[in-house]
Amino acid sequence: MPQHYIFLVFAIIAETIGTTALQASAQFTKFWPAALCVVSYSASFYLMALALKVIPVGIAYALWSGVGIIMIAIIGFVAFGQKLDFAAVAGMGLILVGILVIHLFSSSATH
Repeated sequence: MPQHYIFLVFAIIAETIGTTALQASAQFTKFWPAALCVVSYSASFYLMALALKVIPVGIAYALWSGVGIIMIAIIGFVAFGQKLDFAAVAGMGLILVGILVIHLFSSSATH
């Protein structure tokens, strides 16, 4: 896997950790989850900046946000008991299809 995609993968992981910590921080009233949130988002933006040296911003952001949405929905269901209705699941499925179309067929994406 090219290095810029490794940076993007770790940016997505850091963003997912940050968003999970944001939920766990209870609106920034719990110190450790709030601190983890700030550190994780900072790491995510730094890693995203490294990925943007090669990947076009629209493609990188589509992958970063789309995969992040799906990961957070899964974590929300498993860790926080948040349920999704059919429309939400269908919408996320369409996001996943969009990510696959970009990655597999777009000449704008770097491979």
